[in-house]
Parts: sequence; C-alpha cells; structure tokens
Amino acid sequence: MSALTTFIKSLVITAVIVLVGGGLFLYSGLYPMGADVPHNRLTYWLLETLRERSVARAASDIKLPGDLNAPERLLAGGADYNDMCAGCHLKPGKTQSDFTLGLYPAPPNLTLAGDKHGHEHADNTENDDPAIKRQFWIIKHGIKASGMPAWGPGHDDERIWNMVAFLQRLPRLTAEQYQILTARSNSSVEHGH
Repeated sequence: MSALTTFIKSLVITAVIVLVGGGLFLYSGLYPMGADVPHNRLTYWLLETLRERSVARAASDIKLPGDLNAPERLLAGGADYNDMCAGCHLKPGKTQSDFTLGLYPAPPNLTLAGDKHGHEHADNTENDDPAIKRQFWIIKHGIKASGMPAWGPGHDDERIWNMVAFLQRLPRLTAEQYQILTARSNSSVEHGH
C-alpha cells in the first residue's frame, strides 16, 4: 500500500470520526442553549466571525443616499429609533434595560461610540463608510438568532436610511437632545410614521 493511499484512508477515517462525533454531540443536548449561559470562547469567536464577515460582504455594494445629514432624516429616524430600537439599544443616560439584561448576546448600547460598544460606528456620512452600509444592512435584514429583527419587510429603504442617519448622531446626544429629537408630531402619528 502506498503512502498516498494510507494518507487518504487516514483522512477519510478522521473525517468520519469527526462527523459521527459532531453528530453525537449535537443530538446529546449537552451544549447549554440558555441565554443566561455564555458561549464558550471558540463558539463565540466562530459565530462573531461568521456574522461580521457575512454582513460585510452583503453590505459592500450598498449605495449611500447623498443626504444623510439632512435634519428631516434625523427627526424621522430619531422617532423610529425611540419606538423600535431604544428598548434594546438604549437611550442616552441609560445603561441597561430588561432586554439588555436578558438577551444573549447582549445588544450593543448604540448611545456609546462604536469603540466602546464593540461594533463599528460610522465616523463620516459624506463617503461610502462601510460602517454606515453595515448599519443599513443590519436594520433592513436583521441578524439570525440574536434578537435583532429584520425591519425591511415593513419599512422602505428611505425609512431605514433615516434611522441610520439618526444613529450617526446618537452617541453625541444628551438625554435632553434625545428627548427633543425623538418626539413624534401628531401629524406623523396620523400618517403612520
């Protein structure tokens, strides 16, 4: 028997053992799935890497609208953020909520600068910043098994861009500024916004 044949047989046997062992582990129910027990480091790293690479690839071709700094976007996006996002991603002055305590992984506190909550944050709305594209894609499509819903089925791209525009300002807002920018006018409520 040649060395190559022996190597191939060893490789096949190893692959079968890994597959059978993996299958047995999956069906054993031994891995803790409760949100109150963190993943082990390897699982966490694998899931984080998969998520970040997938979002970066999917968001790379998104084209930014030219007016992300428009005041109308900030006001519309702020009201939507307050209604749909603040329960998990918090408001200025808050450090936790029932959702942040109970979700795993914990949702990032978007009132903090990106380097403080562990996710990319856009620094500039004037160019094709990958962090801005990432935010748009995540809001539109959500993240599987994370608690982050896909808002795209019920919200058009314009509305999602408004939320992205608001996110660029959120880390610099005081609690008072946030309150002013997130208040909905009666006409907005009547029109379903």
